[in-house]
Amino acid sequence: MEESEARVEMTACFDSPADMLVASRILENPDAYRRWEAEHDRLMRPVSEPARLDRQVVMLRSAALALVHRKAIFEYLRDRQITGARRHGLFALFYGIRDYANAVVAEHGNYVRCSSSYLCTYHLAERLMQDAAFDEPLRMYEQRYSEYFRTFCDVALARTEEEKQASAAMDALKPLLKYQLAEARQAILEMPQMPAEDWREAQIRKPTGDTQRLRVLFSSGGRVN
Repeated sequence: MEESEARVEMTACFDSPADMLVASRILENPDAYRRWEAEHDRLMRPVSEPARLDRQVVMLRSAALALVHRKAIFEYLRDRQITGARRHGLFALFYGIRDYANAVVAEHGNYVRCSSSYLCTYHLAERLMQDAAFDEPLRMYEQRYSEYFRTFCDVALARTEEEKQASAAMDALKPLLKYQLAEARQAILEMPQMPAEDWREAQIRKPTGDTQRLRVLFSSGGRVN
């Protein structure tokens, strides 16, 4: 936990503007910090419980993948610049009839906490576990999950006939994208643990390795634009 806390404090000073903003939202609000601390502790507990490093690595990867999913709503809002009735519709999709304003506040808090924890998982993987799965493989997964989530939301929020026609092709792609994500998740969890520099050299020497498997799963045939 000390490593994670130190990482959040360092992020608030030295990382990208977006990461600095997320970390500062946690550090500047004592209540938000206490809630993040409690949630992050629960997230990291399954990582620290196994005695063997290889099991800890798998559990950390699993935690990172879960965080990719949990911060997706606000990233979709930001990237798609969703406003007005569509914004209300998005929150109704995930929060039901709950008060809209409270749902926005709750989801923003969730995004800030999950993003902070995601930064911490990267730090633990790179600095302590030296796990190459947090290099290109996880970045590929995050990109494709964003595409899947965008497709899911665009289809669900289509209201006009024009929007429904435009989303019909995307709707047909959802099963393929979901299958690719499940396969990629399993491939990431099964990757052997090794430092990133050793893994990159292995990929050069063995083009049929784990990253090649992910690239095949995430082939251009299923890409959503």
